[in-house]
Amino acid sequence: MEDNNSPQYSPADFRNRQPARWCAGCGDHAILNTLNKAMAALGVPPHRTAVISGIGCSSRLPYYMDTYGFHTIHGRAAAIATGFKIANPEMTVWQISGDGDGLAIGGNHFIHAVRRNIDINIILFNNKIYGLTKGQYSPTSDRGFVSKSSPYGTVEDPFIPAELVFGARGNFFARSIDVDLATSQEVMTAAARHEGTSVVEILQNCVIFNNGIHNRITDREVREERTIHLRHGEKMLFGANNERGLVRDGFLLRAVTVGENGYTLDDILVHDAHTASNFLHQQLAMMDGLGELPLAIGVIRDVEAPVYNRCLDEQVASVRASKGFNSLREMILSGDTWQVGHSE
Repeated sequence: MEDNNSPQYSPADFRNRQPARWCAGCGDHAILNTLNKAMAALGVPPHRTAVISGIGCSSRLPYYMDTYGFHTIHGRAAAIATGFKIANPEMTVWQISGDGDGLAIGGNHFIHAVRRNIDINIILFNNKIYGLTKGQYSPTSDRGFVSKSSPYGTVEDPFIPAELVFGARGNFFARSIDVDLATSQEVMTAAARHEGTSVVEILQNCVIFNNGIHNRITDREVREERTIHLRHGEKMLFGANNERGLVRDGFLLRAVTVGENGYTLDDILVHDAHTASNFLHQQLAMMDGLGELPLAIGVIRDVEAPVYNRCLDEQVASVRASKGFNSLREMILSGDTWQVGHSE
């Protein structure tokens, strides 16, 4: 959350002198730079910021931050981030995970962090591959994907991160692309200002083991036609000249061209990221950009809900007040006690 009384910071205040050890051209470089810019814009000082990661290429990110950081174990970033936030409620906590780290071995922790609505910001790097372990397919790899661990193609359907978030009753979901720095900064700052679990999926390119996996959507030549940038309170328009838009077609969404077949600007839906119902939000998040409907980027859902760590603090304070406990020792000794020992 932004502190208007805090000193102004620059991205350099959040970046240490360690050279980033990612492959040249890796999308992680852009995400790191964007995160530094988002942190500077938020105005939260480095000593009140923590970056916690699991295992994977993306999870090296804390090494390059001039904040508190914790490079934890595979799949356990959400668990560590949860405990850290509960113990240090004044800190802004960022969790860095890849699609393998966060959704495979860490999938259980991921959905329960979202379900509990703990006030942490999860940045999910999705390159649809295990990069650090040299090119095995991941939980988000497409059916039929050929990799070192699936030489004849996978026979599995992938997780869709947005679907997991909504299935776990998530209250904040946003998406961006590693090469779209402005949108990435926009959704990161929105995620940090949201109270509760925020999930930002970033489509990221692995130049070594899965180069170009998102190109059908992210290439400059097609991006305007295959993505739609959602902004709260604005019409859902896309295309090179915003000539196309989304309308309702019964219970489904449909992409139309304004001025054709009787459709006018008045027919185009207005994005409401704050509505409590997640029905339309889920439909928007599930668009893939490969068919008629574009891929949604920007903040798709941003809804207020009870925050786990705040509710926990309130419960502890209430029990202390009603029971008169000021310490764990007092609580243990408050009931029937007895002394175990030998008699003379």
